[in-house]
Amino acid sequence: MTYEGVLTKMQTEFGNPIQYYLVFEHSFLNVNQLLDKDIAIHFIGYQCLHCGKKKKIFRQGFCYDCFMSSASAGDWIMRPELSTAHLGIEDRDLVYEQKVQLQPHIVYLALSSEVKVGVTRGSQVPTRWIDQGATQAIPVVEVPNRYLAGITEVALKKVYADKTNWQKMLKNDVAPADLFKEKASLKFLIPKEAQEFYDMNSSAITQMHFPVLEYPKKVTSLNLDKTPDFSGKLKGIKGQYLIFEDGTVFNVRSSEGYVVQIEV
Repeated sequence: MTYEGVLTKMQTEFGNPIQYYLVFEHSFLNVNQLLDKDIAIHFIGYQCLHCGKKKKIFRQGFCYDCFMSSASAGDWIMRPELSTAHLGIEDRDLVYEQKVQLQPHIVYLALSSEVKVGVTRGSQVPTRWIDQGATQAIPVVEVPNRYLAGITEVALKKVYADKTNWQKMLKNDVAPADLFKEKASLKFLIPKEAQEFYDMNSSAITQMHFPVLEYPKKVTSLNLDKTPDFSGKLKGIKGQYLIFEDGTVFNVRSSEGYVVQIEV
């Protein structure tokens, strides 16, 4: 069978294991069903996720013009501490920024390649943790806006990494850690503006189980601009990556806006 369309990040369904779906305009594909099977990916072109034009993708599935102008690509997306909607100050589109920034956000610890700190909207739990390839995660604080989450994350970055080492994550080269103990030890790091939201009694650890038959010993990233045609046997799915038998890994999320044909 052949599927064709614009790549967006795989949709997920929490379970044991996590279920993954590639969703196109007129079809969808349960990727778990492709495990241990040969699939081919063919690069066809680009389509900006914002304007829909067939323009080269710059970042986050957007062409350059949309990335520089769209409210959904502002600096506060990657750096929550730059959020200003709680002050009524516009970055690119105050209505959009208020909608996204002025809702509950969670600062969390996750075990992906090591213990890392991160921020996500409450509505994105556990999706955010799944997308990062975390095997465990625990909320640290739940705050009412993105700014408070951002300054808390900045404070915790003095101790914890804020990025996942994707190679270690995909090779499952992850040292064990006690997230409950980590959370219990960091209260003194939380800014005073967010201290009231720290609740040690809310310490449930979420476990993620990924559909991986075999972890690679070495990984090589597939870049569709350099390798427009690829085929291989799928051995696993973790984070937003497809893992192939030869150690090739394909980051679906970083390829958003790419038009592809997939043969299964």
